[in-house]
Amino acid sequence: MPYAIDETHDPNLASWVESANDPETDFPIQNLPFVMCDPDNGDGPQIGVVIGDMVVPLRSLWKRGLLRSVLEADCALAAPAACPCDTQPQCACALSCEQRRGLRSELSRVLSTDADVEQRKHVEEVMIELHPEQLLLPMQARDYTDFYASVYHATNVGSMFRPDNPLLPNYKWIPVGYHGRASSVVRSGTPITRPHGQQAPSEEGGTPVFGPCKLLDYELEMGVVIGHGNALGQPISMAEAEDHVLGLCLLNDWSARDIQKWEYQPLGPFLAKNFATTVSPYIVTMEALAPFRCAAMDRPAGDPKPLPHLDSPANRESGGFDITLEVFLASEEMRRRGLAPARISRGNFKDMYWTAAQMVAHHTSNGCNLQPGDLIGSGTVSGPRRESRGCLLELTWDGDPWANPPVIKPGTARTPIELPTGETRKFLEDGDEVIIRGYCQREGFRRIGFGECRGVIQAAR
Repeated sequence: MPYAIDETHDPNLASWVESANDPETDFPIQNLPFVMCDPDNGDGPQIGVVIGDMVVPLRSLWKRGLLRSVLEADCALAAPAACPCDTQPQCACALSCEQRRGLRSELSRVLSTDADVEQRKHVEEVMIELHPEQLLLPMQARDYTDFYASVYHATNVGSMFRPDNPLLPNYKWIPVGYHGRASSVVRSGTPITRPHGQQAPSEEGGTPVFGPCKLLDYELEMGVVIGHGNALGQPISMAEAEDHVLGLCLLNDWSARDIQKWEYQPLGPFLAKNFATTVSPYIVTMEALAPFRCAAMDRPAGDPKPLPHLDSPANRESGGFDITLEVFLASEEMRRRGLAPARISRGNFKDMYWTAAQMVAHHTSNGCNLQPGDLIGSGTVSGPRRESRGCLLELTWDGDPWANPPVIKPGTARTPIELPTGETRKFLEDGDEVIIRGYCQREGFRRIGFGECRGVIQAAR
C-alpha cells in the first residue's frame, strides 16, 4: 500500500483555523480535501483545499511564493496552461503521488499552530469562507464508468427478479460495470428533473408507454477519481492501481427503475441512468484516507479466488476503506414544517465485494486508457442488514436473502418507509431531497468526513 500514515495524521495536530479543531467537523487539518472554487480575486477558478469552514485556493497561494518547494512553475495547479486535461485548468489529477504527499505535508505545516507568522499571513489573505453551494464540480470527467461491486446489492436485486439465480455466473469473477454518461455528472445541490422514458407494457404483447418515471430512486455510492492515467494498450496492474487514484467522493447514481426494467436487456443500463449523476464537491485524497484502510471483504467459503490480475496480498490485507455512509431524506412537507432530514439507511464502504484497486485494474486490463479526472462509481453500497441497503428498491423490499433461513419474496412485496410527517415512500416523489453523508472514524485518529451530496427532485418537464 503506497499511502503511509505519517505526521500529517497525528490526532494531536491542531490548526490556527479554529473551526478545524472542532471534533465534529468533517474537515480537520488531518483531512484537507480538494475542491474546485472561484475566489473572485482575479486568479480565476482553481483547486483549493478545505480546512474547517475555510477554503485555501492553491494557485493564489502559489503566486504569493508558498508551495514552491513542492510544486514546480509548470505544475497544473500553478499554471493552467500546464494542465494535461485540456478542459480543467483546476486539475490536481496530474500530480504524482510524491507531489501530492509533498503538497499535503507543506499545507499541513503552514496551517498548523506552529506555522511561520509570515506564511500564516499569506494564507489568511487568500483563504475564503466555505460555502458548499458555491463550490464547483470537483472534476470535469471525460469518462464515467459505474460498477456493481456490492454482492449484497447484487444478490438483493437479483433475488427480487431471479429468485432461483440471483447472481449471474460472471459476478464473482469480474467487477461488473457499464459505461455511464460523463456530461450529466453534476455537482451536489443541482436540482434533478424527473426523467421521461419508455416503460414496459401493462400486459404481455401490449404496447409500451412513454411518460414521466414513476419509480425514481437514488443509489448510495462512492466515486473513485482517477489521478494520472495510463497509455492506450497499457494495463494497470494491481500493484500500481492505487497510484492512479486521486481520492474518493460521495456519489448518487439516480435511477429510473421502471425505465430500467424495460430497457436493460440485453445490453444493460442506458436512459434509466444517464439523466443525472450527482457528486459531492470534496475529493478526499488517498493520503488522508491512509488511517482508515481495512482488509478487502472476506469472501465466503466456496467463492472463487480472483484471477491473478485481480489479486494481490496488499489488496487482500488493506484494499478496503472503512467509511460509514448515511442517507437522509427530506420531503417538501418536512422542509415546510422545518423538520430535520430523516436518516433512512446506514452502511459502510468496507462491505464491497470488489475493491477500488480491482475496479481500476479490471477497467484497464484490456488496455483501456483512463485519463486524469475520470470518474468511477462503485455501484450501490449495501450491507447484510435491511438498514444498510443503499437504495429504495432494496430498502423497501420485504425479502432477505441474507437471513437464516433466507427470505425470498417477489419484487413487488414492499413495505414503504415512513417519514416523521406520516408520509410514506416506496420511491421518490417530486420535492424530495436526498442527502448522502460519509465519514471515517478510528480510535487514535481524527474523524474526517466527505461533506454532503444533495439533490432535490423536480417535476418532469
